[in-house]
Order: sequence, then C-alpha cells, then structure tokens
Amino acid sequence: MEEGLDELANYCGVGDRVAQLTKEAMGNGMSFREALTLRLDLFKPSLQIVQKFVQEHPPQLTPGVKEVISLLQKRGTAVYLVSGGFFRIIEPIAQLVGVPVENIFANKLLFNEHGEYEMFDKDQPTSASGGKARVVQLLKDTHGYKRVVVIGDGLTDAEACPPAEAFIGFGGNVRRQSVQDKAKWFVTSFTELAEPLQS
Repeated sequence: MEEGLDELANYCGVGDRVAQLTKEAMGNGMSFREALTLRLDLFKPSLQIVQKFVQEHPPQLTPGVKEVISLLQKRGTAVYLVSGGFFRIIEPIAQLVGVPVENIFANKLLFNEHGEYEMFDKDQPTSASGGKARVVQLLKDTHGYKRVVVIGDGLTDAEACPPAEAFIGFGGNVRRQSVQDKAKWFVTSFTELAEPLQS
C-alpha cells in the first residue's frame, strides 16, 4: 500500500512531482528509505493535512477481504497488516477488517509540537528495503510462529518469502506479472481464498 504516499501527494497537489521522483529513484537504484525521504521532503505533509486526508478518503475495501480475515481469525490464525504505506492511513482499514492496531506494521510519520512534518520513524522495519521480510522474521522470533503465509500484490510481498513459508499472489486490484511469476498460488479475488477456509 505504498500508493498511500502517491494518494497523499496528489491530495497535496504534488502528485506528478512525486511520481517523477519515484521513477527516477527506481531507475537510479536508490534504496527504499532514500526514496521515501526524498519524496516526503518534497511536500512535508502536516498532521492536520494527514488527518484531513484520512477523513476525506475513507477506506475502500476489496470485496471479500473482511470475510477472509474473519475466517482466519475464527480458526485461531493471527492476521497482520504489513505495508510500506503509512500507519495513519492503514489504521482505519485495520479497524474495518477487525485487525488489532498492534498487528499493524507500517511507516509512521513524525511531527513536531506544532503538527509540522519532521521525518518518518526510521525504527520501523517497513521504512527500509527488505522491511516486510524483516517483519516476518520478527513475528517468527517473537511469537514462535512455525508457518507464516504472506498475501500481497507487490514484489516486496513476494520478497518476504522466505522467511515466510509461503506467498500467495493477489491480483484483485492490480495484476502484476512479476508477482504472478513468483507466486505458487495466484488469486484474483478473496472468494478464491475463502473457499478452502470454509471446508
């Protein structure tokens, strides 16, 4: 959900400049953290702007996601949201789908006492390249999970396996051939994921 940055940049009127910077960063082999720093420094979103953005852009859930999460939780499976996007944008999604706030791993924007943007929290594993894989390893080390399955639509999701035992590619919102190539199981709807959970 790194598109949270693009949407926020559009909201602040600098979407094209941030998109151009993203393209340049990817072409120059810049690290995720360096690119994130450059893009956020371009428009420095204030706390007030972020709060207003979240209010005016309520989450649009992919059909079936809430049901799949509920089915997993009823089976005693812990569900986490791990994203290169921003905690404040992902938190309302977590509330809608019933994922506890403490199960969110995402980037955190830091503000000064006046609500002005200062920087992002570099202690968050998702703020660096390979961050999702680090989160998976952290969860395994902390909770002793023996089997972790990552579901996602991006290459950074696929790169979290290993240490995850499996990766399920998701093409319900955007279909990326590179993700499909890396997935042993690729689905285009949450209904496909729900069916085996109901048996």
